[in-house]
Amino acid sequence: MLPTDLLLYRYAGEALIPKKLPLNENFIHLATEQINCFQEHLGKTQGELNGKLLELEGDSTDFKVKRGLAHLLRNSFSNFEVISPLEPVLLRKKVFTQASQNTPIPDNRNATLDHIASLLSEELKREVLPDEIIKGLYADLQENRILTEIDPPTPEILIHRYNLSQVQGIFYRASHIIINAHRNDPGEYKLLFKYLKLFQLISYIEGDADTGFTITLDGPTSLFKPSTRYGLALAKMIPALLHVTKWSLKAKLQMKDNYTGAIKTGSFNLDDHCDLVSHYSKGKTYDSMLEESFATRWAKTKTEWKLEREVDLVPLPGSVMIPDFRLVHPDGRNFLLEIIGFWHPEYLKKKFYQVRRADADNLILAVSERLNLEKAGVNFNETPARLIWFKDKLSPKAVLDLLEGSNITE
Repeated sequence: MLPTDLLLYRYAGEALIPKKLPLNENFIHLATEQINCFQEHLGKTQGELNGKLLELEGDSTDFKVKRGLAHLLRNSFSNFEVISPLEPVLLRKKVFTQASQNTPIPDNRNATLDHIASLLSEELKREVLPDEIIKGLYADLQENRILTEIDPPTPEILIHRYNLSQVQGIFYRASHIIINAHRNDPGEYKLLFKYLKLFQLISYIEGDADTGFTITLDGPTSLFKPSTRYGLALAKMIPALLHVTKWSLKAKLQMKDNYTGAIKTGSFNLDDHCDLVSHYSKGKTYDSMLEESFATRWAKTKTEWKLEREVDLVPLPGSVMIPDFRLVHPDGRNFLLEIIGFWHPEYLKKKFYQVRRADADNLILAVSERLNLEKAGVNFNETPARLIWFKDKLSPKAVLDLLEGSNITE
């Protein structure tokens, strides 16, 4: 996504309208120029690349557009690495220590480098040249990192990503968002709710799969303390919304006036006719590290209980729960498993409220002991769900013991 200083928009009354690049010859040429610049600097430093990009800006009035395209190429399509014969901090320590033993330093520079190169060659079991030491000494600085990989998009894809990023940036300062997901394929709702859960957004959901859903989201500026992290998480949800066929969105914004510095109220509307293109996969299953670790370890157990990752929507008052897993036994018994890892107090309060009111007698909650439940003011022991407490990883054995009430070896 784009940083705040590269966002371009205008006002129409209170409505905010982000800049959108058309797929015309002029902007396709501009995008192609930026892509070619990155490809030509493969194997060179980020500083060299930045210098050429600045040269391409010239005195163009589109300099912010060019910087935006370059930012997306740098952060979404490129890989920069620190290349040094030794971790730069350790390398500097070796060089400065050795240099301090020889004075005056300017007269002994070459001898010092040769000596360190010889020591490193012996230590690393390969030849290390003095030039490598010179380049590696400050290789950890941003401008000295090497462009080692570029996966160049087409100019059209880059422009689509730019247009989407301009819209995403609006939600950095959102205070309140309402999404109306009209009657759609149930699978589209499921994908959308999975992304809401993945980004751990505070939401209130009403409706059902037959008539559609109204999703109310808190924005980052509505929190007790505005959170940049939460604003980014909200912006990341937008590409997922684009996979829903019929929807509309209204957002209230708190924007800072560029001239007076005062905070003023704005609005933003978006719907399924916006022509934005999502780069998110439709079919990919997204799991947290906790969920992935649990599923991997479960596969090694010897049990008749089957672990399912694709489960149905479970209606809750003011929300919809998509449990992390469903556990099914051949005799017909089944349980829903929800893993609750670390997140902010507002999320925990909402989760606690939802689970307490859930009309589900087969729900298992696995709750991290590292959660600050006291700060959040919740007590999961007061829920009707079965509880499992864990520290770093959820053990399949703990779940099986709860299901069967017996000791089962993994």
